[in-house]
Amino acid sequence: MILYFSGTGNCLAVARQIAKFTNDQVMPLTEAVRQDLTFERRIGLIYPSYDFNTPPAVRNLVPQLKISTNAYIFIIITCGAQAGNSIWTIRRLLREKGIEMAYSHKIRVPDNSAIVFGRNPNDQKWKFERFSKRLDTIIADVQAEHKAHHYAWWSPLAWFMGTKRMEQWMLRKFRPAVNETKCIGCGICSGVCPMRNITITDREKPTATNVQLAAVGPHCTVCLACLHACPQQAIEVGAKSSVKAHQYRHPDIKLKDLSRPRP
Repeated sequence: MILYFSGTGNCLAVARQIAKFTNDQVMPLTEAVRQDLTFERRIGLIYPSYDFNTPPAVRNLVPQLKISTNAYIFIIITCGAQAGNSIWTIRRLLREKGIEMAYSHKIRVPDNSAIVFGRNPNDQKWKFERFSKRLDTIIADVQAEHKAHHYAWWSPLAWFMGTKRMEQWMLRKFRPAVNETKCIGCGICSGVCPMRNITITDREKPTATNVQLAAVGPHCTVCLACLHACPQQAIEVGAKSSVKAHQYRHPDIKLKDLSRPRP
């Protein structure tokens, strides 16, 4: 079983590519915490690196997993460049459950947070070809259930970025907000949010064409799925308008692959 956490499809695409050769199933990590996976002999965890560490949501979800201490556990992270403590953190959390990670690696992909800084993540698609051989190596290693640890060491810079005060500051700084003048209440952002943190409600003052409005809740993990998926560019970070040409989704992943029914 391969468990993934994905905002714009990078991790889902990697999970599917590995599963194609290992004959494993793929499942969102948010769904896996509600399942009994103790019978699975191989568990993969695929998630992104945020600010040199594991996304807060992944850190909260992994301890809830019901998995066997005898399973072959592998971790693959996707990142723009640096892995930081994103593997080390989950390895520590697994050890607290009496589970040892057998294998870890990283694969570089377009950085979807680039849009926040005015850069175009789509300009980074060269990473797919450059790192395709590494993905082939990862797949072969997982098939053979090799034991090896890549990018799993502790980083002092990542530790600093992961301090509670710094992390809370980053979450506040990059937390998406809805531009009410642009939002049409279509619900796409609500569907792609892996945390089910966006609700669609009736406007207090409906307009002739827009009667509903999206609202971001308190459990945002800053995956930016909503920002990249919004057809109106109504999701903003730091009051900066997003640019349609800079919105990103992995080319092998369709919007419906990331969408979930509204709660």
